[in-house]
Amino acid sequence: MTTNATTPESSNTFESTIGGYTVHGKAHSLSAWFVLSLRLMMGYAFAYSGFTKLTAAEPFAAGGYLANVAATNGNPLADLFAWMGSTPWFVEFANVAVPWGELFIGLGLLVGALTRLAAFFGALMMLMFYFGNWDVAHGVINGDFAYMLVFLSVAAFGAGRILGLDAIIEQYDLGGETLVERYPVLAYLLG
Repeated sequence: MTTNATTPESSNTFESTIGGYTVHGKAHSLSAWFVLSLRLMMGYAFAYSGFTKLTAAEPFAAGGYLANVAATNGNPLADLFAWMGSTPWFVEFANVAVPWGELFIGLGLLVGALTRLAAFFGALMMLMFYFGNWDVAHGVINGDFAYMLVFLSVAAFGAGRILGLDAIIEQYDLGGETLVERYPVLAYLLG
C-alpha cells in the first residue's frame, strides 16, 4: 500500500510509505523551479527530437535499428528487439510512434498538459532506448536510464501544476465540482 501525506502548514514536506517502509523529506523552497526546469528541458529535448525526425529529408525508419542494434551489444532483450525489427507491422508502428510520440510528449511537457501521461510515455521510451543502446562498459547507469528517472521525477512531483495547464485543467468547474473531483482517475494523468 502506498500513502502520501502533506499538511498545509508544512507544504514543503512529504512522506510516502511503500511495502511498510516510510520515507520523509523536506523540499527546499526553490524545488519548484528545479522541477519546472526538468519538465521544460525534457519537453524541449523530446519536442525537438520528434520535430526533426518528422521534418527530415528522409522519413524516419526504425527497422534497421530494431533489427540490428540489440544483437551487437549483448543486450538481454536482443530477441525482443530482433522480433520487433523483423515484424513489418511493428516496424511501421515504430516509424510513426517514435517521432510523433516524441513530439507530443515534448509538447505536453512544455505546456504542462497531461504531464503525468506524457512523462510515463517518455519514461517508457527511455527504457526502450536504454535496452536498445545497451552498453554496460561503464556500468548499468547511462544517460537513457538517467533521463528515464527525470521523466519519473517530473511525474512524481506533479510538474504540470507548476506554471502548466494541468493546474487549470484540474480546477475546471463542472457545476460546483472540479474536473478531478468528478473524474478522480484524471489525477493519474494530470499533474
